[in-house]
Amino acid sequence: MEKLIPSFSIDHTRIVPGIFESRVDTLGNETATTFDIRMKLPNQEPAVAPAAMHTLEHLVATYLRNHEYWKDQLLYWGPMGCLTGFYMIVKGRPKASELLPILLDAFRYVSAYQGDVPGATPQNCGNYLMHDLPMARWEAARYVEYLTHADPAKIFTYPKAEALTLDDGAVFFDS
Repeated sequence: MEKLIPSFSIDHTRIVPGIFESRVDTLGNETATTFDIRMKLPNQEPAVAPAAMHTLEHLVATYLRNHEYWKDQLLYWGPMGCLTGFYMIVKGRPKASELLPILLDAFRYVSAYQGDVPGATPQNCGNYLMHDLPMARWEAARYVEYLTHADPAKIFTYPKAEALTLDDGAVFFDS
C-alpha cells in the first residue's frame, strides 16, 4: 500500500491560509479539480471547532449550491479531517485565483448569517445538534479579513515538500 499519497506531500509547516489547487482528475472526457480551501495555519493555531466547522459546511454549501453559476460547477464541499479548512471539488480546471471572488462572497454570507442553519434538522443531518453559528460567523469573518489583505503570491501557491531518497531507499520530505 502506498503511504505517501499526494496530499501528504504538502509541506504543512509552510502552508498558509489560502486557496490551493490540490489535484486534478480526468474522468472520461471531463476534468475535476480539487481545491484546498485552507483557513488555518496547520499545527500552529487552533483548528476550527467541530461544531463551527459543521455550520460552515452547511452554510457555504447552501450558498454555493444556490449560486447561479457555481451550483452547476460544484461537485463537493466538505471539511478536512484536520479541521483546518475545506475541500472544494469543481468541474473543469479553474485557477485557484478564480475562486477568490465566490469564496469571499460565500464567507461574507456566513459572517452575516442570521437564522436557522439550513439542513440542521434530524431529518436532514446526521448530527443536527452539533452546530455553532456564532463561532462559524466569527471564523468566516476572520477568513474574509485574511483573504482580503493577504499577499496573492502566497495564498494561491501550494508549498510542496521535496522528496529525498536516502541510501537505504527510505523517502522523506524536506522543506
